[in-house]
Amino acid sequence: MTTDKDIPLLDFKNVTVVKGGRAILDNLSLTVGADENIAIIGPNGSGKSSLIKVMTREYYPVADVPGLSMNILGEEMWNIFDLRKQMGIITTDLQHSCIRDSTVLEIVISGYFSSIGIYDDFFDVTVEMKAMAHEVLKFLGIYHLANQKMTKISSGEARKALIARALVHDPKALVLDEPTNSLDMKSIDQFRKTVSSIAKAGKNIVLVTHDLSDIIPEIKRVILIKDGKIFADGKKEDILTNENLTALFEVPVTVQKHGDYYAAFC
Repeated sequence: MTTDKDIPLLDFKNVTVVKGGRAILDNLSLTVGADENIAIIGPNGSGKSSLIKVMTREYYPVADVPGLSMNILGEEMWNIFDLRKQMGIITTDLQHSCIRDSTVLEIVISGYFSSIGIYDDFFDVTVEMKAMAHEVLKFLGIYHLANQKMTKISSGEARKALIARALVHDPKALVLDEPTNSLDMKSIDQFRKTVSSIAKAGKNIVLVTHDLSDIIPEIKRVILIKDGKIFADGKKEDILTNENLTALFEVPVTVQKHGDYYAAFC
């Protein structure tokens, strides 16, 4: 009998995406298991953010590539709103969009509607939605910010508010695209601890970054992407080497491990 644990989060085969006459993803194949947490690492322009946009159906692959298939949670066809309930997305661009005169609670509840903020004339916010939003804010340790305006809180607090927005409809996976951009050192530390707690609670983590120090201990598999192709894929300790990172970024790179975390230096 097939169970949810047998169905991969992602199962992409021969995905090619062309923009401006250039293949930004080039015959890429990737499978992510139901219980896997992964990091996708690559230089700017490597295709890692484009891969996220394929996951969220912002980009569509070239249809006539032989062997193409693109399944998420065992399904190839998705209603975009249903998909967003399964894949909670956190990006810096989304944070910029959410810095407005809405309260943190309103931003969190807006996750139910795939909107930025809520509008009483258009959205039917239920008691259950409000209760879940409060629970998520408590889980993330930012319940005290519920009635604060997004314009009045720090970047680190805003990033946590976005995580709450993504978690409010109980998605299968949390997808983080360059999640610590613009955060100070204290906010980065708090953010990593938050993501670790989410991973321990059973959510898949898909982390897209160029910074090795973003990789939390719960991520065991690392995928390197370059020129729209998978460059290397495997266990974290096998992939995060001087040789691999030097070839990936095309500059001399030294990898160091500090406890359960990695860092890279040029």
